[in-house]
Amino acid sequence: MNRRGLLAGGAGVLLPVPVSLGTPLRTGLEKLADDGWAAVRGERIGVVSNPTGVDRDYRHLVDRMHADKVTIGGVFGPEHGFRGSAQAGAAEGTSTDARTGVTVYDAYLATAAKWEQMFTAAGVRVIVFDIQDVGARFYTYIYTLYDSMAAAARLGLRYVVLDRPNPAGGSAYGPMMTGGFTSGVGRLEIVQQHGMTVGELARFYNGEFLGGKVELEVIGCQGWHGRMFGRDLDLPWVLPSPNMPTPDTALVYPGTGMFEGVAALSEGRGTTRPFELIGGPGFDYRWCDRVAALDLPGVRFREAYFTPTFNKFADQLCAGIEVKIVDPRRYDPIRTAVAMLVEARKEKAFGWRADNGTRYFIDLLTGSSRLRTMIDARASAREVVEAWSGELAAFDRRRRPYLLYSRPGS
Repeated sequence: MNRRGLLAGGAGVLLPVPVSLGTPLRTGLEKLADDGWAAVRGERIGVVSNPTGVDRDYRHLVDRMHADKVTIGGVFGPEHGFRGSAQAGAAEGTSTDARTGVTVYDAYLATAAKWEQMFTAAGVRVIVFDIQDVGARFYTYIYTLYDSMAAAARLGLRYVVLDRPNPAGGSAYGPMMTGGFTSGVGRLEIVQQHGMTVGELARFYNGEFLGGKVELEVIGCQGWHGRMFGRDLDLPWVLPSPNMPTPDTALVYPGTGMFEGVAALSEGRGTTRPFELIGGPGFDYRWCDRVAALDLPGVRFREAYFTPTFNKFADQLCAGIEVKIVDPRRYDPIRTAVAMLVEARKEKAFGWRADNGTRYFIDLLTGSSRLRTMIDARASAREVVEAWSGELAAFDRRRRPYLLYSRPGS
């Protein structure tokens, strides 16, 4: 441990957080605040956060720092904005925060070079990151983390991550991102469900992609381990984005998020259960019956009918499936979604979503054309999943030196 008794980061020696089932759960924010902000006090701070950066009394990191006279040079808001007023694919713009008077910079889609410009304009010396991630490669906050870390490395700024539990647990699943398929929904070589907290991801980024050049410090969670899920946690759940309403949404999202790549099916945006409700106008009860007959572990399926208020098939009746998790420790979100895709592909109404008319969005989400072409060739769900078993095992080994918390079987 360093002189402040906090967890050191980077690609160095692993300093695991001691955890047990009886240990009270505390986030990095709560530990830093309880320590009187010792890790950052006396510095001019840049805060990368959104509405999820709260303690268990729903007090935001920025508001608490401001009240405690910690010097904040600027706040940097990702997709959906710092206070969370923007929908998917949007931001709040650069403005002055009404509550604190601090400048809030629009960091959505910012490159590392843009981050450098914003950090320089704000005159900050230490960056503090506190955002609740949900564990999927196509959730954009992990690239906010990466780009801001890269900028901090170039400017010689210290980077402090206030860690939070991964609501989808600590296991990795799914295919690897491959060259030629990177995009805003998948930019780095990680698997589809990375199974890491943002603190562990920061260590992984620093060691694997940034050459250990970031002066990184992770203030770890107390009391979390990799077999705990969002529904297990005595912590506030603040929507990380408008279509992530519950911890169960985070559990299904690494799998059913793939339905964003299907033109014929709504992924439930515009309903109260996005990513748990999947359906389309050209479907009926038979799709749900076939999926339910597979008896997949940890999950049940309900025949569902819904009418989205926006996004795909707005104001149209959709028929399909509601995904109901019954045992998160047996549930594999990506294997489940692949089985749903395989059965949906048998319907005449099925069709993949094109991305700008030149490539398929499902390929960007899954990291290659393999899943799409195998399903089109009538491969079984088992064959599709087995196709990435080797790369998943290699990734799992690669991430181990950067993990801070115990995992299933460890």
